[in-house]
Amino acid sequence: MARPIIEIDNVIKRFGDFTAVDGVSIDVKEGEIFGLLGPNGAGKTTLINLILGLLSITSGKITIDNLDIKHNKDKVKRLIGMMTQETVVESELTARENLEVFAQLYHVNKSELNGRVEDSLKDADLIDFADKKAGTFSGGMKRRLELVKSMVHKPKIIILDEPTTGLDIQNRNHLWEEIKRLSENGITTILTTQYLEEADFLCNRIAIIDHGKIKAIGTASELKMMVGTGDVVEIISKPDNVEKVAKLLKSLKLSPIVKSEKVSAPMGSDSVKMLNNITTALQKNKIAIISINMHMPTLDDVFLKLTGNQLRDTTGENVSARSQIMMRR
Repeated sequence: MARPIIEIDNVIKRFGDFTAVDGVSIDVKEGEIFGLLGPNGAGKTTLINLILGLLSITSGKITIDNLDIKHNKDKVKRLIGMMTQETVVESELTARENLEVFAQLYHVNKSELNGRVEDSLKDADLIDFADKKAGTFSGGMKRRLELVKSMVHKPKIIILDEPTTGLDIQNRNHLWEEIKRLSENGITTILTTQYLEEADFLCNRIAIIDHGKIKAIGTASELKMMVGTGDVVEIISKPDNVEKVAKLLKSLKLSPIVKSEKVSAPMGSDSVKMLNNITTALQKNKIAIISINMHMPTLDDVFLKLTGNQLRDTTGENVSARSQIMMRR
C-alpha cells in the first residue's frame, strides 16, 4: 500500500476571530489523485496555501514527505509544483523561454536544464511551437504549457487549482490524460475543480470541505452511498411551486434539498414505486412542474447534501497566481 506523502494533522488556521481551517486531518497517499471540493469560502485555498508554506499554521501539523513544513519550508517548496486557475505564461516569451525561466526559478541544475525543457515540450505536445511566442497560443496550448512548466523541476507533488476551467472538451480530455499519466508515474496530485464529473473521473479519493471543516472523505462511490439507497428524484418547477413540491416530498417521508427551481431527494430502495407515488401526489394536488426524472446518485447530489450548495465558480477564493513566484522565494 502506498505511503502517505502529505499528512495533515488537526490543522487550524485563524485570521483574527475567523477560523478558516478548523481541525482538518487528511492523509494523501503517494501517487494518489486527491480531490478537494468545496463551495466558495469553504477553506480550500487557505488549506492549499498552508500546504505550500505560504501561510503559517495556527495549530496542528503538516508533514510533506516526512518533512515538518514548519521547519522545512524551503525543502518542501522544492517538492511541490503549483498550477493555478489563472494561466501564468509570459506572452512575449516563447514556450521554450517560459520553461527556461521557470526552470531557473526552481534552481534546476544548468547541466539538466536543456533536457528538462525538451522533455517538457514533448509532454505538452509543443515541440513544433517551441520557439513561438506563448501569446499566440490557444487557451488549450497555454494550459498545457502551464502544466509542464509547473512540473519542470520534477516535483513529487503537483497541486492543480481548477486546471480545466474554460477549456473545450478536447483540451479538457487531453489534460485529463496528462493528469492520469502523472499519477501513473508516481506523482501525487491535489485537484480542486468546479466540474464534479472531473473529480468523479480522475480522483482516487475526494474530500469535501465546508466552513473550514472536512464533511466527508472517500472514493466517489463511497461518497455517493452517503446520499442513500436507490435513485434520486429531481423535480424542476416554476419558482412559485418549489416550496409546494418540497412539502409534498416531505409528506412522503423523503428529505428534499431545494436549490433554485430544483428539488431533489433520495427515494429509497424501491425507487420506481416511490416515483409513481410522487407523480400521483403531484397530480392529485394539482402542482404544476416543468420536468421530473430520476438518476443514480452523483457527486452533485452528495455536494448538495453536505453543503447545501451546488459547486460554483471559486474566483474569489483562488490561489493567487503570484503564489507560484512566492513559492520560489
